[in-house]
Amino acid sequence: MFTNKTIIEESIQLLSQLIATESLSRKEDKTADLIQYFFEKKGVKTERINNNIIARSKKWTAEQPTILLNSHHDTVKPASGYTKDPFNPEITNGILYGLGSNDAGGSLVALIATFLHLHKQPNLGYNLIFVASAEEEISGPNGIAAVRDKIAPIDLGIIGEPTQMRMAIAEKGLMVIDGEAIGKSGHAAREEGINAIYIALKDIDWIQNHEFEKVSEVLGKTKMTVSQIQAGTQHNVVPDSCKFVIDIRTNEEYENEKVFNFLQKNIQSNLKARSFRLNSSKIGLDHPIVRRGLALGRPYYGSPTLSDQALLPFTTIKIGCGKSERSHTADEFIYLKEIEEGVGIYLALLDGLVL
Repeated sequence: MFTNKTIIEESIQLLSQLIATESLSRKEDKTADLIQYFFEKKGVKTERINNNIIARSKKWTAEQPTILLNSHHDTVKPASGYTKDPFNPEITNGILYGLGSNDAGGSLVALIATFLHLHKQPNLGYNLIFVASAEEEISGPNGIAAVRDKIAPIDLGIIGEPTQMRMAIAEKGLMVIDGEAIGKSGHAAREEGINAIYIALKDIDWIQNHEFEKVSEVLGKTKMTVSQIQAGTQHNVVPDSCKFVIDIRTNEEYENEKVFNFLQKNIQSNLKARSFRLNSSKIGLDHPIVRRGLALGRPYYGSPTLSDQALLPFTTIKIGCGKSERSHTADEFIYLKEIEEGVGIYLALLDGLVL
């Protein structure tokens, strides 16, 4: 267990300040101010890009590999059903309540504490860079996507999200596709027109029944779900258009764009992907940090939820304080001991790590 109580106490104080400061996605400027000021009080120089705060280790050499520590400081809107003030950081029986405490404030401050403990050490064997990112909850363009090219090259990213300090060695990707079946209008009472709904039904049936060959050991199948459909103007007109939406969750065996191209070849409807950005990610069991985690008794799994991992083109692992099931729920909370234990595990993973 990490024994520097001062860093732990200061981290919890920072998290309390963050909870008390509204930081909905795209409106994180005040929490960015808090994080930047916290680092400056510690004598750590920072760089700010939009509402992303960047700090680098003191001993930096181009010959060494670089490790990124990243978590986010934006939140979703408070869920309905709160019995407590979501912006009041209330501590009761070792539990800290408040919006963003679990997702991902606990991981954020634990990584800050980890960075502060390591950043001045002369013989780390790697460069260390910390990024508190914005717009994670919406995968926005002014979040980690606006930073990644400016901090490259990165050899390994550690992404702080609530995983109970289990190692998420893979994360499902997301692609949303708008489909439209095109027919020809006509009068429903006569044998005329081409019914776009019937075209769409055939395509939807193919989507429902197709199974991708490659099944992931940790993420399972790549899954396609038609989640919305819209067609028709009145009862006696054969519709010439039927629109539908496909939600696709890719495992690490498939890239979003390749799935899209395969899908378009196999159905008649016209398809348009809203984005190809949110690909699945993976890290091998033989990677040094995974081997270190296994040696420490940390279990691994595949994560069904998205994070900034999806926007990063280099090797990453997701591991953090708290429990995913608490995220986005009313009366969100984190145990204070989870933060302290998280710092200890982060340091154990990084101590003497050789990439």
